[in-house]
This record gives sequence, C-alpha cells and structure tokens, in this order.
Amino acid sequence: MSRLRLTLACGDSDRTRPLFDGTVIPEGIDLVCLRLPVEDIFFRMARFAEFDAAEMSLSSYLISMAETGPGRFVAIPAFLSRSFRHGGIYVNQSSGIVNPEDLVGRTVGLAEYQLTANVWIRGLLAEHHGVPVSSVRYRTGGLHTPGRAEKMGIQLPSDIDIAPIPRGRTLSDMLAIGELDAVYSPRTPRCFHAASTAVSRLFSDVRTVEADYYRRTGIFPIMHVVVLRRDVYEMNRWAARSLYRALVAARDEAWRGMDETAALRFMLPWLVAEVETTRAILGDDYWSYGLAGNEKALATLIGYSHAQGLARRAFVPAELFAPETLEDTIV
Repeated sequence: MSRLRLTLACGDSDRTRPLFDGTVIPEGIDLVCLRLPVEDIFFRMARFAEFDAAEMSLSSYLISMAETGPGRFVAIPAFLSRSFRHGGIYVNQSSGIVNPEDLVGRTVGLAEYQLTANVWIRGLLAEHHGVPVSSVRYRTGGLHTPGRAEKMGIQLPSDIDIAPIPRGRTLSDMLAIGELDAVYSPRTPRCFHAASTAVSRLFSDVRTVEADYYRRTGIFPIMHVVVLRRDVYEMNRWAARSLYRALVAARDEAWRGMDETAALRFMLPWLVAEVETTRAILGDDYWSYGLAGNEKALATLIGYSHAQGLARRAFVPAELFAPETLEDTIV
C-alpha cells in the first residue's frame, strides 16, 4: 500500500524541526514540510487553502468554522505557538497612558483585528483591567510595511470603531510620532527597539505580570493550531491521528536536552535556570498538546472571539478538533 503524500506548511521552531529533518516520520505519510513565515502560511491557507495541512492562527480557525455543520478545515490539538500577550501592548510615552484603564477612549493600531494575539489582548484587558473592547478606537494596517488587510472576512458589531490607517503609512511609524496612542502587536514594533525612548511597553515588568496572570487563571494562552483541509481529512480520516502523534513526538524531541548543563542546547547563557524558573511557575508539562488540560485556555479564547464579534458562536472546545485526535489507543 502506498503512503499518503501530504504537504504541511509550518513555522521553523524547536517543536517542528524534527519533522523537517526526518527525525520524526508520521506513520503512513510521506510528509512534505514547507518551512515558511507564519504570516505567509496563514494568508495562503485562509484565502486559498493551498496546503493539505498547515499551522494556523486559532482565531482564524474559529472564524472559518461554520455555525452548524463542517467548516473548511479541521484542527489537530497540537499547539505550535503559545504565548502570554501582556508584553504585546506598546504605548507612546507622550500619550499619558500609564495604566491599562488609560487606554479607554484612545486610538490603538492593529495589524489585523482578528489576529489571535489581539483577541487575547482585548479579552484580558476587558476581563481583568476594565477596558471594554468597544471603548477603544482601532486603526488597522501594516506594522512595518504599508497596505496590510484582514485575511479573513469579518463582520463586527456596530459599536466597534475600526478603520484603516492612511495609505503608505505603517503602525510603527505612527506610534513613534504619537499619531497612535498604542499598538497591540504579537511582533515587536521597530520603533520600540530604536534609540528613541518615545515608545514603551504598557506593562514594564512583563515577566511578573504574566506570571501573576498564570497563577490567577491557570492559562498559558494558545495561539496556533494545526489544521487539515476538510477534503483531505474526509478522504483520509486516519491521517489526523497519525499527524497528531507525529507532532507530539516532534514536541517531545524538542523537550529532550533542553536542560542539559554540559553543553547548552541553545545560545542562552542562563538557559538551565530559565527552564527551572518556568517549570516552577507553569509546571513540567507547560507546553501540553491535546484537549485534556487545555480546556480552560481554549474556552477562554473562544469566549473572547465570540464576544468580540468573530466566532459565529461559543463553540465547545471539543468541537474544534478531529475526534480521532481526542482519544488515543496507545497505553
């Protein structure tokens, strides 16, 4: 019997590299891995469904899900990207924004309204810091290159004030000169790294704030899932489990040796101490895959997405994933 040939597009990370170099091979699948920037993958998959399988923004996947019946894609609960997002709020120093509640009534730049990071930021600001989603004016555009538009079609509530920035302008430049009070962004604006002190993070002690958020909520936010195109999945339902197991094995390979002291695996001088600190706060299995243990993070993001006018309804977390990936027969 011939092996199924699948194309998987995903970003380059320690948890995907074993798939690229052949250390991990999915059972029954000849996997063609494309190492691409995630923004490129997300756009091409969301707009044109170019790949058999791909890393995808969890927010975009929720938007793609039909209110009833099957959507264009089906997800596998392998969370290739997780990140706290308090550090993704940048403010112009002259705006007078010192505390989160100072964002109310201000103008904030976004690359896209529906980016998963921005859904998390708006949600946590509303839930934990008294900044209702509709209390901010949103202006969209490219962070460093003009002309970026939403990759997904969205229809927002009428109380959301949203508009594109002027043509030829970028969010980073507008933030630097105070034309935007703040920017929410998963990618760090260049103006933050510039010699100028015009831009700072809203939360200066990000590590402390994010660790406290985890202690209070138990949530390590999920950013990306892996999806199969619906037609590929329907013709080869077994492939969902096979690919999921391979993704788990690739992640497990990334775990190994991370805390090796004889020769550091990564170019971070205090890597071992960092691993120990992270485990002390988040636990040993902090980058878990699968539904079990991730229900709260998933339900929170789903709730934020629905409340913000993106997800068509408040899906139950289990609805997001191929049922073949939610139980395993290996003991």
